[in-house]
Amino acid sequence: MLKGVYIFVIPDADSRKHRTKVETPSLSITIVGVNDYGEAAKVAKTLAADGAQFIDLCSGFGPAGAAKVIAAVGDKVPVAAASYGIESVAKAAAVFSQ
Repeated sequence: MLKGVYIFVIPDADSRKHRTKVETPSLSITIVGVNDYGEAAKVAKTLAADGAQFIDLCSGFGPAGAAKVIAAVGDKVPVAAASYGIESVAKAAAVFSQ
């Protein structure tokens, strides 16, 4: 079974409480909320050591946040970072600045 991780960042998240696992016949993915990039790096490192085969980051990370996670896991697992297309940047900024 493929084991993955999806991490999202939101200021009031606590990675110990705000997590769940979704399983299909071929994939087990752990979804974790973190409050900042530092916590994301720690969570990613731990889950990679526990056997995660890939890590996906939400679009709230951007290059700086993704770099911290990539540095934390090294070459153990691939890390992907979603991003908003240029056509959506203003709308996303309006949503997340509330």
